Amino acid sequence: MEQSQPTPGGTIRDFKELKIYKAARELAGQIYELTKKPPFSRDYSLVDQMRRASVSILSNIAEGFERGTNKEFITFLFIAKASCGEIRAQLDIALDQKYIEETTYQELSEKCKHLGAMINKFIIYLKTSRYTGQKHKGV
Repeated sequence: MEQSQPTPGGTIRDFKELKIYKAARELAGQIYELTKKPPFSRDYSLVDQMRRASVSILSNIAEGFERGTNKEFITFLFIAKASCGEIRAQLDIALDQKYIEETTYQELSEKCKHLGAMINKFIIYLKTSRYTGQKHKGV
């Protein structure tokens, strides 16, 4: 399986070990770099919205993991996945406003789609896993 998973043996002890977290962190870095460049940087509203959406992905993965139950983690992962879609929509606006080139648009859109698919696979794994989370282990 592509994603390292929390297992009954407790393979993953920190959300920073998750591939989805690492990919989300990379995407957030790229969004921050992209939005620093003029003329993009002058569209304060779009810059703020894109940065918030990228931060939302990371934050929801971390918070969901730390909640300690699969059920809660899944809820937060759905929010993280939705933020991937939000960034894709915002990339459409950035392209339409000619803030970014088509190649940048395609690259980042694909990264968002791929990350969303990774998160979805992880959700499916958690839904079918017998592991219920750290909270149920008394950790």
